[in-house]
Amino acid sequence: MVSKKLQAWLPFIFAMVMVIGMYLGFNLRANTSGAMAFLKNNNSSPVQEIVDLVKTRYVDDIKPDSLNDLVIDNLLSHLDPHSVYIPAKDLQYVNEDLEGQFQGIGVEFQLFNDTVNILSVIPGGPSSKADVEVGDKIIKVNDTTLIAGVHIKGDEIRKYLRGALGSKVSITVLRGKQLKQLTIERGMIALPSIDAAYIIAPQTGYIRINKFAETTYPEFMDAMVKLQKQGMQKLILDLRDNGGGLVEQATDIADEFLDEDKMIVYTLGSKTPRTDYRCSKEGVFEKGKLTVLVNESTASASEILSGALQDWDRATIIGRRTFGKGLVQQQFNLSGGSALRLTVARYYTPLGRNIQKPYNKGREEYEDELMERFHDGEVVHGDSAKHLGQAFKTPGGHIVYGGGGITPDIFVPFDTTTESKVVMQMYVKNTLSIFVYNYYMQHKAYLQTLKTPDDVYKQFKPGEQEWQQLLDYARKDSIDVTSISAIAKADILQRLPSLLARQIYRNEGFYEVSNETDPVVKKALDVLK
Repeated sequence: MVSKKLQAWLPFIFAMVMVIGMYLGFNLRANTSGAMAFLKNNNSSPVQEIVDLVKTRYVDDIKPDSLNDLVIDNLLSHLDPHSVYIPAKDLQYVNEDLEGQFQGIGVEFQLFNDTVNILSVIPGGPSSKADVEVGDKIIKVNDTTLIAGVHIKGDEIRKYLRGALGSKVSITVLRGKQLKQLTIERGMIALPSIDAAYIIAPQTGYIRINKFAETTYPEFMDAMVKLQKQGMQKLILDLRDNGGGLVEQATDIADEFLDEDKMIVYTLGSKTPRTDYRCSKEGVFEKGKLTVLVNESTASASEILSGALQDWDRATIIGRRTFGKGLVQQQFNLSGGSALRLTVARYYTPLGRNIQKPYNKGREEYEDELMERFHDGEVVHGDSAKHLGQAFKTPGGHIVYGGGGITPDIFVPFDTTTESKVVMQMYVKNTLSIFVYNYYMQHKAYLQTLKTPDDVYKQFKPGEQEWQQLLDYARKDSIDVTSISAIAKADILQRLPSLLARQIYRNEGFYEVSNETDPVVKKALDVLK
């Protein structure tokens, strides 16, 4: 009987003991915080304990986020240069670039003299439907937020203009001397991976890819279908200044050029199992002549693609030694909306090359390595002495190297004769861009009669009159162009048609015109003859 009574009361007794214990523990913790707090039996690391103590006991106020960022950045600085922390405020923008789209109003703008000028309106996009025009100056957003003449930054403007799909934003624009209030319903805006895709010479196509995002492979296939319908049998694939992106997009494109079940790339890390990427389907361009254009800013997924094509003797690589990034990152989402892109593996070309350049001397020297190529003359005289890794032989008997990027089969030097401090100032201060924009607005009626980029190249021949106008405009930016060399002057005048074509026809127009005089493109055309 006693046993049964005890059994009935046991749950109640245990509950009371737990409550009393929690109460005593709470009071004990309050009375022993500080000096005795380190005796707590928990799994916190010393790093976390120090961060917590600085947050709670340090003499001055410190923003918790800034302290966390400092600790994280310092930790990552001792790893490889491509493991990076992405704060919550930047994550959406970073992800949008890889997703290949964002939600916004569909304009390109630039700040001139603290005023937001609309440079381009996407045809059929939200702003086009709302009657926004090139040349409009945005004065206010949503009637209350003044953004003209207040030293606002581009990132802040983007925050005002972007928003949820289907939401509306009201803008006040100055068109000529008249104020107009326009309401725009935000839509999905594409961030194209393909800058240009067109027939550059008889039976020869040209495709320029600026990144490898989720939409790159579908865009590439659309471009290939279009060009093949126009009789393309040879191709120039331009990967210059392409910093990479998603590995799968690059391997899918490589599969279109390589036959059978050839290896494209494999990845391997000490804590990541080997993953092979092989050809798995019949490609759309397995036989036609192929050249790939690269330079010192061609990196990562771009090097995977060009490396696979070089290893299998499938393409002629033309240009200058690539960046040299042979590491693979995986993104991990963190609490608070931030993320970590952590290097988890190295990638290897079909022959087993890892083309990662050395990073054992710290991030600063790693980041300065590109400038060293200019200082030591490599980009001008070639890089035959820059092979940092093991030599490999392709099936066709060519020697290729690992370490330090991909060395092109045909070297084309960087033209330094047209570069000077004055020219660099004009780019840094956007002097050329502003001049071209204003020139377009002043000659809009005539320029709209030029129906194609080819018309711009053939009919717009800037001369002394345009040069004097540019001189006057440069003086407003405190740039003295009168001392510029004759060669640099001729080069700037030669660039104006392509910049004007970009203003009218966006990137497609720019490359169609600039390729007419591009020495790397000319070399590719010679190779494909």
